[in-house]
Amino acid sequence: MQTGKMKTSDKQPMKASKAKKPRPDYSVPALDKGLDAFEALAASPTSLSLTELAGALGQTPSSLFRILDRLENRSYIVRDPVSGRYRLSLKLFELAHTHSPVQQLIAMSGKPMRELADSVQESVHLSVLSNGRIVVLLDVGSPLRVRFAHEIGAQFPPVLTNSGRLLLAYLSPEMLQEHLEKDPDYAEFSSTQRDAFHEELKKIRRNRYSVSSSEERAGMKDLAVLVGNPAIGTTAALAIACLSGGKNSVDINRLLAGLQECAAILTSNLGVTYDRNASL
Repeated sequence: MQTGKMKTSDKQPMKASKAKKPRPDYSVPALDKGLDAFEALAASPTSLSLTELAGALGQTPSSLFRILDRLENRSYIVRDPVSGRYRLSLKLFELAHTHSPVQQLIAMSGKPMRELADSVQESVHLSVLSNGRIVVLLDVGSPLRVRFAHEIGAQFPPVLTNSGRLLLAYLSPEMLQEHLEKDPDYAEFSSTQRDAFHEELKKIRRNRYSVSSSEERAGMKDLAVLVGNPAIGTTAALAIACLSGGKNSVDINRLLAGLQECAAILTSNLGVTYDRNASL
């Protein structure tokens, strides 16, 4: 994101939080088997028989049958009456959409973003692509007395902002084309500018982050990484805007590492997975 305002504060840097204690093991084997069955069915392009599912999970058909029976009884999976093969139902999809993903994202992002801001001594903001605009959902200020801030709810043009280009880079080709056909800023690009724009999107996907100099604020450097999973259409941009001539001017890698670590935590808190090391 390239636009914001400078704020001053008497707030002093917070002390680093203490190391977390190891989480106790409260494993429930039967529940683990049921979740394993969910994930195996979700990963399979076709329905699976009891024997195939048991083989994939390293279980015996008899031990798995009772679990599948309960899942079928609760309508989480469907068993074909003719072939006897299993597939996921739409119940999980229905349950997932009873709560707003945006509200969940805001609710669980504050603490990790505060820890990141305190660690790197820079302000951190979170944005999403909504109705053709980049919208700032959350901004956590740097603990320093002078800091760069973004107003929550502020909207910006996607093609002209670092966070916007990051999120556009992870749209499907069809969704990207649909967006650009309606984007007034993209419409003003020359043929050369459009070619350069699409090359930049490819670079972002290869690098899995976006770094650029601000188009609107001289001396500002913008860094953004992805939160969520593009495959299911749940994404946000976690970003830092900092003065390129300041104390972080030669430490972009440290800022990116902090952003990636925080993004991984937010993605995990959303309950989705995304392999950032897999080939594109």
